[in-house]
Amino acid sequence: MPLTGYLAPAGFVAELQHELAGAAVATYGRLVLAEAPPRPVAWAANTWLDPERIEIASIGDAAKRLRALQRNWALYSHAHHRRAALIAEQLPKVSARPLRFGAPPPGAPLGSWTLLAPDRMLASPRCTSPFPHGEVHFVEDKQAPPSRAYLKLWEVFTRIGQQPARGEVCLDLGSSPGGWTWVLQGLGARVISVDKAPLAPSVAALPGVEYRCESAFALDPRRFEGIDWLFSDVVCYPKRLLRLVETWLAAGTRRFVCALKFQGATDHETAGRFAAIPGSTLMHLHHNKHELTWIKLD
Repeated sequence: MPLTGYLAPAGFVAELQHELAGAAVATYGRLVLAEAPPRPVAWAANTWLDPERIEIASIGDAAKRLRALQRNWALYSHAHHRRAALIAEQLPKVSARPLRFGAPPPGAPLGSWTLLAPDRMLASPRCTSPFPHGEVHFVEDKQAPPSRAYLKLWEVFTRIGQQPARGEVCLDLGSSPGGWTWVLQGLGARVISVDKAPLAPSVAALPGVEYRCESAFALDPRRFEGIDWLFSDVVCYPKRLLRLVETWLAAGTRRFVCALKFQGATDHETAGRFAAIPGSTLMHLHHNKHELTWIKLD
């Protein structure tokens, strides 16, 4: 039976275990192993595609075996921390420098490994994320954005390799104080920014930004023409967001980036309905909290 490892974001192991259901066979800290081929999972920061249990005779032997598989490795340490650190010291260093937004993700393969016992490790030369543990860190702009929400859009565009083109029209719902509007305007898009709360003055004054003091749920899609992208960071229950999205889908909107914010218990049923929309991707960003990001590009 094939084995796959899924590394949960910190604090969301229970959500990942629920999503994997009966396929999960073992859990090591945040790492959940499943006896099944890899499949799309929203509550995984990184997926270990072909993990292998390897018996080791010593620290040097462990490092030698990892180097024989490939060069670059990220240690996920959940137990036997000192021994794992000594092994990692004998491996080539992997750069952990923050990424500048707009630069491509690292191109070199990056494997993940952990110690299951002092004499046994689990190692996967292939993973879904080129970032250690799926954690995307950026060189932050601590001056211009009015909130840290901008990091979520930076991460989305970096991970999907696509973003609004100059001159495209973006509808930003629940936009106050304007972190997402700031990102979209900086890409050269024209932004219709909607929220009953005001934008930060510095964002509202940017060229190409049109602010509308309205509720996102009161908008009639028939009043809008030529919307290329719909963005939503609205604080609401996921079921209400789903109804809003279905309205805009029916109106012909094609590209979406929306945050599903869970207030209280995780609404797995509604998350599944988002994931079932054709052309969808549902993921937990490193910069998400108790939320998922839903993306539809066509």
